Amino acid sequence: MNVLFPRNMPQLVKALGEPGARILAGGTDLLVRLRAQPDAKLATLVSLDRVAALRGVALEKPGTVLRIGAASTHAELLAHPLVRARLPMLAQALATLGSPPIRNMGTLGGNICTASPAGDTLPPLLVLGAELELASASGTRSLPLADFLLGPGRTALQPGEALTAVRVPLPEPSARQHFEKVGRRDALAVAVVSLAALVRTGGKGAITSASLAWGAVAPGIWRCPEAEAALVGRKLTLSALNSAARIASSRVQPISDVRASADYRRSVTGNLLLRLAAL
Repeated sequence: MNVLFPRNMPQLVKALGEPGARILAGGTDLLVRLRAQPDAKLATLVSLDRVAALRGVALEKPGTVLRIGAASTHAELLAHPLVRARLPMLAQALATLGSPPIRNMGTLGGNICTASPAGDTLPPLLVLGAELELASASGTRSLPLADFLLGPGRTALQPGEALTAVRVPLPEPSARQHFEKVGRRDALAVAVVSLAALVRTGGKGAITSASLAWGAVAPGIWRCPEAEAALVGRKLTLSALNSAARIASSRVQPISDVRASADYRRSVTGNLLLRLAAL
């Protein structure tokens, strides 16, 4: 196996043109898969470790958008003051992701491109309206995260293309953000159900918009427009949340697997909404 270490974007896109090239970021998913499939044909690994342009956090568009380098590690983002202050929902998700060694190695771009229905950062990024920057020898294009995720392990990433950055519109400080994950243990848990919520309210406390996304209850990150609509115009009370929770539980169609039954997932899908009453 050939391993390449490009140092800048031109070298990176050239390396991705090699036959059978695969991107290696933190390796926390890819290396596990390679060990499980020792006979898999893989001609070239392209490491992102030395491409400085793929790391870091910066404000763009007069402070309204946060640009996050795709190779930024979970630990780097969790410690970043802008992420913690302006995107607490994403920080909550990062804090539950894996263990300290995993967070020190794994990258935001890797979590996105793995496209797991249980991926911890995906529900927050989806409700925040994240846009992805994708680069190849043909140039750069932008794609909403919602259009990038095609199914379990499937994305719109083209051959020879790399995810280079994630642009996240910053909610106004008054918006309420929340992420919560339910797993089978307190640490190193894969989500059985997760929920990300972004709720905006008006001057009298009535909800003007609600964005909700659940993880691990469908083949992709699941939205429920009917539950979102049921909250609009009401205050963030337990009564309003109960109404939305009943709708979400009736609409979701999870599967049973080794981590949880479909009935349990259906119940938790609604119950997690009730936690928003404490916001």
